[in-house]
Amino acid sequence: MIPSDPGNGGGSSRPGPPPPQTQSQSQGPGTAPAQAAGPAPQADPLAALLADYAPLKGVPDELLDGNGVVRPVWKGFLDQIAAMPREELDLACARGSQYLRDAGVFFRHYGPDSQEEREWPLAHLPLLIEQSEWDGIAAGLIERADLLERIMADLYGPNQLVSDGLLPADLLTSNPEWLRPMVGVAPRSGHHLHMLAFDIGRGPEGHWWVLGDRAQAPSGAGFALETRMAAARSFPGQVTQANVARLAGFFRGFRDALLALRAEEDSRVAILTPGPLNDTYFEHAYIARYLGFLLVQGEDLVVRDGRLMVHTVGGLKPISVLWRRLDSAWLDPLELNEDSQIGTPGILSALRSGQLTMVNAPGSGVLETRALMAFIPAIARRLLGRELKLPNIATWWCGSASARDYVKANASRMTIDRALSTSLPFDHSPEVVIGGKRADGQPFDPAMIEQEAGALAAQQIVSLSTAPALDDGRLVARPFSMRVILARTSQGWQVMPGGFARVGHSDASADISVQRGGSVCDIWVVGSQPTPDDTLLAGATGARPSLPQLAALPTRAADNLFWLGRYSERVEQKIRLQRAYHLRLAETGRDDLPLVQYLGQYLAGQGVDATQPFPPGLMADLDAAMGSAGRIRDRFSTDGWNALTDLRRTATKLAPRLKPGDDAARALSVLLRKISGFSGLVHENMYHATGWRFLSLGRAIERAWSTASMLVGFTQPDTPHGTYEIAIEAGDAVMTHRMRFSAAFTRETVLDLLLLDENYPRSVLAQLDDILGHLDWLEKLTHDLSGKPTPIRAEVMKLRTELATTPAEQITLARLVEISNATAAFSGLLADTYLR
Repeated sequence: MIPSDPGNGGGSSRPGPPPPQTQSQSQGPGTAPAQAAGPAPQADPLAALLADYAPLKGVPDELLDGNGVVRPVWKGFLDQIAAMPREELDLACARGSQYLRDAGVFFRHYGPDSQEEREWPLAHLPLLIEQSEWDGIAAGLIERADLLERIMADLYGPNQLVSDGLLPADLLTSNPEWLRPMVGVAPRSGHHLHMLAFDIGRGPEGHWWVLGDRAQAPSGAGFALETRMAAARSFPGQVTQANVARLAGFFRGFRDALLALRAEEDSRVAILTPGPLNDTYFEHAYIARYLGFLLVQGEDLVVRDGRLMVHTVGGLKPISVLWRRLDSAWLDPLELNEDSQIGTPGILSALRSGQLTMVNAPGSGVLETRALMAFIPAIARRLLGRELKLPNIATWWCGSASARDYVKANASRMTIDRALSTSLPFDHSPEVVIGGKRADGQPFDPAMIEQEAGALAAQQIVSLSTAPALDDGRLVARPFSMRVILARTSQGWQVMPGGFARVGHSDASADISVQRGGSVCDIWVVGSQPTPDDTLLAGATGARPSLPQLAALPTRAADNLFWLGRYSERVEQKIRLQRAYHLRLAETGRDDLPLVQYLGQYLAGQGVDATQPFPPGLMADLDAAMGSAGRIRDRFSTDGWNALTDLRRTATKLAPRLKPGDDAARALSVLLRKISGFSGLVHENMYHATGWRFLSLGRAIERAWSTASMLVGFTQPDTPHGTYEIAIEAGDAVMTHRMRFSAAFTRETVLDLLLLDENYPRSVLAQLDDILGHLDWLEKLTHDLSGKPTPIRAEVMKLRTELATTPAEQITLARLVEISNATAAFSGLLADTYLR
């Protein structure tokens, strides 16, 4: 159980034992003991309320007050749920889950042998907290945030806490999170910390405790917002009727605070992510898109003359505020971890120059160290002159002889883990000791406490209060903890009015971790007055100046958009040719005919086994398109992503069940409609700025090359009868050919339409015009006014002029090969001009 006094546990004085367990403490927060005088608790207080819904399986602590009756804050919500038929409630829960799937919300799960993307695990019932109680929590966390800021300033400044004996020097000198290169570096903003997250839990006696401080690169803000959106889909009326506090104002305040920290008006705010393989990458991309900030990786950045710059298609652009989402040690391979492949050399020098503000300052991970919690109470008494309003759980650092003696005597009531670990009490490693036993089942040797001493820290075993959850149609009690997020704004620390709670999948507190199968629910802070509508744009006075965004596309993002355009066009072209193969197979029933064999051989040269309805080569291109899209989730619409994943899901589902011929042709027609819908959705709905240009350039270059290559293969003199028709069919030009030419398919009509007709949108000449139009726009954007054409423009103009002045009859096979090679070279020329 969580003790009532966490003590300091640091060795400056011997920590006292926790108070003896009482019956009331074992029954949940505020629950009266069975023998207490006064009104008797109601028998099964929720049974009558929810009788039409589901039988009770335990009563969650959070629902009841000290008299054993339902808390007023829950009454209205539970009344509405109780009135819902089981089918209606199931449908409401399904709506929330479907929203998260449609939005593509995921976290990356790390297993012993693999890592995979998993859906955000929604626990559909929200956790309701009265505004008055939340105000107390917020006040306690703001006090703690201010204390952590003062500790951070001391650890990288005068180090008075160590000098005064309030903190052992060993906890710094041996701590990899304490970064010597940051000592003496004063933050440009005047603060080391700008965003914090706290994991808190309610103990059995009803008090809240801090379970963990998150200062390194705290996550959760984006997930909290999406969890709120899912809860609103499940219970749309209840959110308004319950007077639930809105979240938009929190994000608006933090966004405006970061914009105000910029060194110059033309500099940018960026979010630094480790990349798509990070477990919270979805949130990085989501927040960047939501707030309008650049999402960058270490390779996008460079330091020039003490300034942090981002490589964009418009050249180097300054970044003066960097919200980092990777751990400090990986930031700068020059001064920190030399093996880092995801950092930026020299980034610490930009901090020292005073031209960069980083959220949070490097080295803030030291505040998350488990052993530091043992000293927080004493530090608070020294710096604040009082006990903290919201203390952390009792912690003992085993570097003190008195603490070691106490831990050995009370190991059955403690967890013993690495002193410098930053994991939460329920995120245990296999070797941690829990209640006198190792988590991996191996025997615990008490001698290890003396042997490892300062390398260990002990914490009182956490017994968490329980919240209501649904389990197969039954209301059950599950342990929970809350993640609460704070942001520094112009008015000081602002607490997100809500957040999310992690809910266990069993009765054990250790099972609330999302990585261990726990789920997440929304937190509703319920007020007594209606809550006004709020959006990210509310509260703006006058016109907000637009940020210089057009040329601010990082080259990495431009490259991925370019290849997304290429791969999606490549998939479409292969689907058209694959369908043509199976249509011929369906018409003849024979795969030994010259035309069928020739088409199969051509597809084999493209890496596609035509005999399979959905060959690996085609699926590989589709996966490559998804990979490119996944790396630019901040610039990719939810609808576009859903369309692409739906295409991949459909192909995977249909592939095992199809037979060659008509069956495969019909299925490929379905995929063709889906890929065409995806292309139309992205190209027509995407803002026509720099990103759209590179996406369109990829599409145009791929279409020009694939069409020219197809013409090389399908217009040779010795090709089987019918190949001209396949070329027109693959070019989606059957109707146009009939309208333009009364004659049958000939080599000249095929070349005239698919190569030389500037009015036909899939012809090579039309693609060259598209490419030139996008290059015009990019050259104006990058202020290239020299008048000298770039290498790619010169080559495109040269080819365009030749095609526009050459009749189809003069296009030889050798010339077609040259045209195909020229279009293939455009990709490298574009990269040399804009993507290096």
